[in-house]
Amino acid sequence: MVTILDTITKPRPRHPEKAHRPDQEVLRKPDWIRVRAPVSRGYLETREIVKSNRLVTVCEEAGCPNIGECWDKKHATFMIMGEICTRACAFCNVATGIPTPLDPEEPANVGKAVAQMGLSHVVITSVDRDDLKDGGAEHFAQVIRAIRAAAPGTTIEILTPDFLRKDGANALETVVAARPDVFNHNLETVPSNYLTVRPGARYFHSIRLLQRVKELDPTIFTKSGIMVGLGEERNEVLQLMDDLRSADVDFITIGQYLAPSKKHHPVKRFVTPDEFKSFETVAYTKGFLMVASSPLTRSSHHAGEDFARLRAAREAKLTKSA
Repeated sequence: MVTILDTITKPRPRHPEKAHRPDQEVLRKPDWIRVRAPVSRGYLETREIVKSNRLVTVCEEAGCPNIGECWDKKHATFMIMGEICTRACAFCNVATGIPTPLDPEEPANVGKAVAQMGLSHVVITSVDRDDLKDGGAEHFAQVIRAIRAAAPGTTIEILTPDFLRKDGANALETVVAARPDVFNHNLETVPSNYLTVRPGARYFHSIRLLQRVKELDPTIFTKSGIMVGLGEERNEVLQLMDDLRSADVDFITIGQYLAPSKKHHPVKRFVTPDEFKSFETVAYTKGFLMVASSPLTRSSHHAGEDFARLRAAREAKLTKSA
C-alpha cells in the first residue's frame, strides 16, 4: 500500500475575499479590553455539549472575547444554517464562501442542547444565506418551534440577517409568526461606513426591518447593536440612536470593534469606558428601555440577565402610563 501525502495543496483560506488586502496596522489593546483565556470546568462542559450535538456557535466562529465567561455559565449563542456566510463584511470573522445545504436535524439538535444545558434564555443567530429563497426564515421558525417543544420555559432571542430582497418569500413574516421573545438585528455601524464595512447590506433596509417587526407583533422586544472604533463620529452614533427609536427599537448594544486579523477592517481607535458610559446615558434619554454600552459588550453578552431587566422596564413603563 502506498500513502500519498499532499504537501502542495494549501487549505482553502477562511476569508478568500480578503487575502489580497494589505495587512492593516494593529493597535495595542488597552488594559480595559483584556480578558482571561477560557479554561474553566463550565467552559469545557459547554464545549462538549455543543460538539456532541454537532452545533455551531457564533462564540467560536466570530472569536468572541467573552466566550470564557459565557460558556462557564453555560450561556452560548447557537449559529444555525452552517458556518459559511454568503456575505463578506469587512469586520466579521465568520468564513465566507458557498454554504452547505441546510441540516434538517439541526432544529431538533438545538432544542435538545438547550434542554441539556438547562437554559432559561437562549440566543439563536445565523450566517447570511442569500442563496436560499427565503434567506433561511423557515429554518429559523423551525428552530424556535423545536426549542419551545424541548424547553418550554426557555425564552428565545434571535439575531437575524437582514433578509434583503426576500420580501416575496414573506421571510420576515415567517420568523415573526414563530413568536421569538426578542428579535435582534444588528446595524453594526453608522451608515457612512456601510460601503467599506458592511457592503452587502443597506442601512435603511435594516431600520425598516426592525420597524416592521413591531408592526407585525408589538409584543416582541426589538434590539440592535453597533460596534464603535470603526472611524465613526460621535454625532453619527447619536443620529443612529434616533433612527432606531424612530423604528420603536427597545434595546441598543454598543461595544468596541476588535479586528479578527490584519486583513480585516482596522481598529481606528479604542473608545474609552467613559465614552461608553456617555453613550449609555444619552441612549436612555432618547427612550430606549434597555442599553448595554461598554468595551466588551456584544449582542448576546449577558442576554439572559438583560432580558429580565428589559421585561421589567416595559412593565414599569406600562404601569407608569396606566
